[in-house]
Amino acid sequence: MGAGWVAGVTRARAMAAGRAGPDTVRRVAAAPSLTEALRALARTPYRRGLDVHADAAAAGHAVSGALIWQLRVLAGWQPRPGSTAVRALAADFEIDNTRAHLLALTGAPQPPPHPLGALSTAWPRLARAGTAAEVRAVLATSRWGDPGTQSPAAMITAMRLSASARTAVVCPPAARWAAGDAALLAARQIFLSGRPPTGPAARHAAVLLGPHTVRATDFDTFRARLPAAARWVLDGIERPDDLWRAEARRWSCVERDGQRLLGAARQDLATVVGAVAVLRADAWRVRAALAGAAHGGRAREAFDELLG
Repeated sequence: MGAGWVAGVTRARAMAAGRAGPDTVRRVAAAPSLTEALRALARTPYRRGLDVHADAAAAGHAVSGALIWQLRVLAGWQPRPGSTAVRALAADFEIDNTRAHLLALTGAPQPPPHPLGALSTAWPRLARAGTAAEVRAVLATSRWGDPGTQSPAAMITAMRLSASARTAVVCPPAARWAAGDAALLAARQIFLSGRPPTGPAARHAAVLLGPHTVRATDFDTFRARLPAAARWVLDGIERPDDLWRAEARRWSCVERDGQRLLGAARQDLATVVGAVAVLRADAWRVRAALAGAAHGGRAREAFDELLG
């Protein structure tokens, strides 16, 4: 245990303790309007860059931006293995930026990209790509790897599975979450979108889930073939149409695992991973709560289930 870990773990515990928490999230979800919901976040870390008059999309973007800032600060306090793990666990923000950039290349209006700083892997170069083909070329020369296609949707799928595979390697305490993420994504692609992963994306999925799982042609077989490390994410999910419920369960499980890691008397990578887990779960619930408030109470039962 080095001094770097002591400082990094101390910062991680402090940031996790300062999250909004379930009571605040429920107040946000119960607010009579989105404006009132946003006001309820005034004393939380999500106040950074938050406009109480924002619409739901802008509010969700601001919540993500506040979380990214926290993760950037947290990564800066870590020794190299810790900063590498935080970057891996934040990879989906670079994916979100890339998806938005690909849409912007088609002329669709998009919010400004999240400033990733040291959390980025290839974002500055991706942001300069002028075509989907150029995006693929940048990915191919980065740690993301060649997605094997320049179809925007397929490139994003390949990035997500690449992120899961990389997380399982560089961040062992999060390997179970990475496998669950891959299972949920593969299930959606195969049984809802009708676009099974191919090429490098399929190879990443096969490493995490097993080649026979990825080739399953029905949902029951897919679930039965999942390895134990990934099976948890689809427990109780009987049909593909219910995969949205798995998303809520995923974050609940990640949060519980994160709290367990934080609760152990350790000064190492596992505690930092636990902090990232609870911070990310908290931000996900805040975004869900804001969406509920924006609906003015409609679909409250569904949002209550999402919030756990």
